[in-house]
Amino acid sequence: MATAHVGIVVFDEVEVLDFCGPFEVFASAALPPAEPGGAETHLYSVVTIAERPEVVRCRGGLRVVPDHTYRDHPPLAIIVVPGGYGTRAQRTNPALLDWVRAQHTGGVLVTSVCTGAFVLAGAGLLDGKPATTHWSTIDWLRHEHPEIEVRDDERIVDLGPIVTSAGVSAGIDMALHVVGRLHGTDIAMRTARDMEYDGWVGSERA
Repeated sequence: MATAHVGIVVFDEVEVLDFCGPFEVFASAALPPAEPGGAETHLYSVVTIAERPEVVRCRGGLRVVPDHTYRDHPPLAIIVVPGGYGTRAQRTNPALLDWVRAQHTGGVLVTSVCTGAFVLAGAGLLDGKPATTHWSTIDWLRHEHPEIEVRDDERIVDLGPIVTSAGVSAGIDMALHVVGRLHGTDIAMRTARDMEYDGWVGSERA
């Protein structure tokens, strides 16, 4: 089985758990060994992607050196657009919006965490569709994008080619949901157990 690439967008003032949570899920997702003592088969190679190759200063001061830019990354199967205060600028950044639209048009599974939904909205991907975001920005998303059916009672909204999720830790649930959708609930639950993410069942936490 070929390892698929997951691209996680990073930018200044990105919320750390928004991107590190999904990173951990996709990096941990693996098929069990074919025989006792054998090696796991990892399903994904996860890379960080930014507009420029410079160090990104995340929320709280964590610094991240992106693996790639929008112009030089490998072909992707999934992208994750996280949230954080940085989305206030990124939601109108033409370079990011054009890149997200191009990934979607190319058949890449587009996902968002928290206020990353504002980036997807800015790219026009959520027009006339249901979506969710962090609880504190539900009303703002409704005000800024009245064409979106904003849902305040769902942690994950799966539209097939687009998946949005609520805030921060919800990105872990979203990524496990995607792993379960693509590889089966057993693999998703195995990944959650490996992470000691207790109580995760199906696409929600118990």
